[in-house]
Amino acid sequence: MEASLLAALSPVILLLAFGVATAVAFRAVRLGPIVGYLVLGIVLGATGLARSSEPVALLAELGVIFLLFDVGLHFSLRHVRQQLVDVVGLGPLQVLCGTLGLGVIAMAFGLKPGAAFFVGATLALSSTAVVARLIAERHQQSCPVGQAATGILVFQDIAAIFLLVIATALGTGTPLLPALGMATGNAVASLAAAMLCARFLVQPLFDLVARSRNEEVFTAMALLIALAASWVTGTLGLSMTLGAFLGGIMLADTPYRTIIQSEVKPFRGLLLGFFFVHVGLTLQVDLLRQWWLVVIGVAILIAAAKVLLNGAASLAFRWSVPGSVQLGFLLAQGSEFALVIFTLPSVRTMVGAPQCDILIAAVVLSLGATPQLADRGRSLAGRLRRNWKRNTDAELESRDLIGPVFIVGMGPRGRAVADAMNEFDIRYAAIESDPRQLRQAIADGYHVVFGDLADPRIWEPAAMQDRRISVLTRPSFETSSGLSPVVRSYYPNLTRIAVVDDPAQAARFATIGVTPVVDSADMPGLDVAVEVLTRLGIEPSDADQWALRRRRLESMAPAPSLAAI
Repeated sequence: MEASLLAALSPVILLLAFGVATAVAFRAVRLGPIVGYLVLGIVLGATGLARSSEPVALLAELGVIFLLFDVGLHFSLRHVRQQLVDVVGLGPLQVLCGTLGLGVIAMAFGLKPGAAFFVGATLALSSTAVVARLIAERHQQSCPVGQAATGILVFQDIAAIFLLVIATALGTGTPLLPALGMATGNAVASLAAAMLCARFLVQPLFDLVARSRNEEVFTAMALLIALAASWVTGTLGLSMTLGAFLGGIMLADTPYRTIIQSEVKPFRGLLLGFFFVHVGLTLQVDLLRQWWLVVIGVAILIAAAKVLLNGAASLAFRWSVPGSVQLGFLLAQGSEFALVIFTLPSVRTMVGAPQCDILIAAVVLSLGATPQLADRGRSLAGRLRRNWKRNTDAELESRDLIGPVFIVGMGPRGRAVADAMNEFDIRYAAIESDPRQLRQAIADGYHVVFGDLADPRIWEPAAMQDRRISVLTRPSFETSSGLSPVVRSYYPNLTRIAVVDDPAQAARFATIGVTPVVDSADMPGLDVAVEVLTRLGIEPSDADQWALRRRRLESMAPAPSLAAI
């Protein structure tokens, strides 16, 4: 048994060692780890240093499952409502234009219509992982171009689920149109079942787990939901990836989404790395050597066609020419979903194994070229804006969907700050680690999630990179002191405010770069709320007037009875 375990672990250890070195090297040359893992797989396959094996293949499958689970976690109905126009308008139009245009091109290269338009739909998708990271690195999350691209990617992720389900149905020999109808029916029924499970099973279950205050249980529950949902849909004859996506949807609108994202992220990143390496290992290197010029030509053709087709969809949606050009270049690459779809046996049978290998290699090249393509599109759009006669200023204005304020703790102080934000129509987010206060705040209509901001893993899911101010309503000097150097390094533009009880505490927090606010005991939260409003550009007189009205309301409120306490 020990010998078999050693044999199974050997390729995994080898891939981990090479993977770490590859990720560091490709990050240094600004190509990103995805491209590095794919190239690593090709090199390992060509040199014979590693061969695809059952353990690696299983880890690759798990990587796809966790990718789709994470996509589902981002599919919040609240998020969709905020970007409804982009998700249900521009997104479908972009996918339709890409499917028709790239499908016609595929037919010109000899594919039958069904296979050609399936390839066109797959290539119409862009890379959520690459584009989202690029938008974050360039701080474009609040600009219309970044938000439109995000909305399009949300719809594309949904379309990718349908393509995966259709591909699975095709493996059973079902014709394309019946497969599409079957996929639609199955997806709608599965989505309805997922919503019911989220409402009556998952939410109460996580409420129970939250009371235990055990992080390991959260990790186990997140893994259980992802794998169990995949197992159920796989057992029913549907795609396991559909189950993973639905598992994420079950949790997307719960207050536990943020902490689940932080728990799942390491598994997703590691296992998805195995998937990309596995894709590289399975590529036919001899074929790529023979057809390398064709691969480069196909990659250029895909990128050029997507720039034109994406730009046309944006123009039809009344974007300006500069904005359409920038969006077209930003979404010109292929998708990580294309790498999944073109490795499926049913798709390789329908399209042809050599053609799928060429398309996979071309998608890899387009992923690697994304930063350069996006730079070129941004530069060209800038020149066009300077010379464009129409007013395109609206496409440059920031549209804040994230919220500049993050409130840590939703006791009386946190609620006062949230009320002030609501009064002046300023978006905020809040986090609470106490299950009782969490339930009470949600019941009273506050937007709050479960978690502890002292855990750095939660910073990215909480979108701290987009915040201007964080308000620590129950600050711990020891915790804040230990985290201060890391916070300053990651978020140099974030202002941290600590609500304290006396000047002595204020002096201590000031020494570690945290702005202290001494809050009055009789009206908790009003002083810090006024401070936050002022820092956000609200006139001090308006902020003071709000605080005065709040004091009058508080003074008129009846004292709570002993029974209520």
